[in-house]
Amino acid sequence: MMIRFFDFIFSLIGLIFLIPLLTLLFILGLFESRSPLFMQKRIGLDQKIFTLVKFRTMKLNTLDLGTHLVDSNSITNLGYYLRKFKLDELPQLWNVLVGNMSLVGPRPCLTNQKKLIIERKKRGVFNVKPGITGLAQISGISMNQPTLLAKTDLIMIKKIDLYFYFLIILKTINLVFKRKF
Repeated sequence: MMIRFFDFIFSLIGLIFLIPLLTLLFILGLFESRSPLFMQKRIGLDQKIFTLVKFRTMKLNTLDLGTHLVDSNSITNLGYYLRKFKLDELPQLWNVLVGNMSLVGPRPCLTNQKKLIIERKKRGVFNVKPGITGLAQISGISMNQPTLLAKTDLIMIKKIDLYFYFLIILKTINLVFKRKF
């Protein structure tokens, strides 16, 4: 209950505070691809499908696959920087605000990531809201390691409380600011 309160407040403040940056990135995306937002079906709480919103980082006709499965030539020039500094994730604050996601939770998987879905089902990972960041992200575990990812998600779910929630957020911010230009 308290986590949802903080999710709502932080996402609302973040969206308001970041309006100038979000607007700039949207306009730059319009010039590059004419379609700056990328909306994709993902699996959320209780395996319900929701639409995740991100800034587009790949060319328009790129296959709908996990990032680790797509050719790096598909990444746009702007997309390279959006990914490097995790700016492509900022529109997900909308998903948090409306309640599809949390700031902290297992990253939502694609509907075609069958192995990950099986591993997460076995461990009850779909019993919590997906998040923008989580233990796997700050630990460098990617979607191409489905069993390890699901196990790490479960560890996070068992540990999550307000302290751990804030710890994950602070570690994520620290990692983003450590990236070099």
